[in-house]
Amino acid sequence: MAHVKIKVATMDAFCMEVFQKFGFTEGEARIITDVLLLSDIYGIESHGAQRLVRYHKGIQSGMIKVEAKPEVVFETPVSAVIDGHEGMGQLIGHFGMELAIKKAKESGIGIVTVRESNHFGIAGYYAKMACDQGLIGFGSTNSEAIVVPTFGRKAMLGTNPIAISMPADPYPFFFDASTSVVTRGKFEMYNKAGKPVPDCWGADENGQACTNAGHVLANIKAKAGGGIFPLGGAEELTGSHKGYGYAMISEIFTAILSLGMTSNYNLMNNHGGTCHAFAAIDPAIFGDPQAIREHFNNFLQELRDSPKREGHDRIYTHGEKEVLATADRMANGIDVDVKTLEEMQDCANYVGVDFDKYFGDLGVEINFNPDEHTQY
Repeated sequence: MAHVKIKVATMDAFCMEVFQKFGFTEGEARIITDVLLLSDIYGIESHGAQRLVRYHKGIQSGMIKVEAKPEVVFETPVSAVIDGHEGMGQLIGHFGMELAIKKAKESGIGIVTVRESNHFGIAGYYAKMACDQGLIGFGSTNSEAIVVPTFGRKAMLGTNPIAISMPADPYPFFFDASTSVVTRGKFEMYNKAGKPVPDCWGADENGQACTNAGHVLANIKAKAGGGIFPLGGAEELTGSHKGYGYAMISEIFTAILSLGMTSNYNLMNNHGGTCHAFAAIDPAIFGDPQAIREHFNNFLQELRDSPKREGHDRIYTHGEKEVLATADRMANGIDVDVKTLEEMQDCANYVGVDFDKYFGDLGVEINFNPDEHTQY
């Protein structure tokens, strides 16, 4: 897998221009770009720049409606339902979490569920929005059905990530993970590299373990059966039923409460239908927020200081690696796969952005062939 280093500021400027060329306002492009780049800065390559091609295809096909605005269709002092009208997921997600935060500041808690949206990036971005304002944040989304239920051979669930963030010192608690063993993006990265995936990651059309990333991806695209295993793999012995259950929790808060589309109806006939959920909680509804924070700080430090397994000298708490990754990426740049760079060049050519202005000095030959990229 060949990678190049790209400065955060360069990638930021490129994405800002591309999204404005797509028809978004500068403010909207700012939100979309921030969500995209946070993933790369945190070291989550599967949901960063390599996702740009997905948005390109969605906007080009009309699945993502650039002009759509989210609408509150049901509301109480502590809850709301939003119809995204098939707009850009990041904008709908930002709107939803802002509303949850507003309600939490007014009433102590805010829970918002969303229907008729599209892919919104990493769920952790929205949990972090609440955490940055001193609140406990929660974010989740369903997605296209690419995960098989335990003992199944047809994908019925999305990767359905769940994210939670809570203020703490010296850095916040930050947890963001799919309820599947891995995300589709991981398969895409392995496929680009021509590497086999572990046999606990995905199933073929018969529900049997498959290490060929391209085969699993092709079956997902063709709805031919198989897909990704739930967290825990293929068997109850290894906890598959737990990942299956976590995915269902996501479906309840996203699709069921919003009366939206469950994962098995997402992304059909050029219609996204993705559903999200957001929550913000003010720790003050449980007592002194500073005392709660200090109590949490103490436990996190006790975790870090607890005895280490032989061969390991550090125990991380959730959010630590993201802090370290941020420092590295801001100083040294973002790792971008050369094949992802080809997709970015394709996107730039489509919207009329000068690709070489941003990346022409990388010293890497981008083997762009229009005949290979007609699907974008």
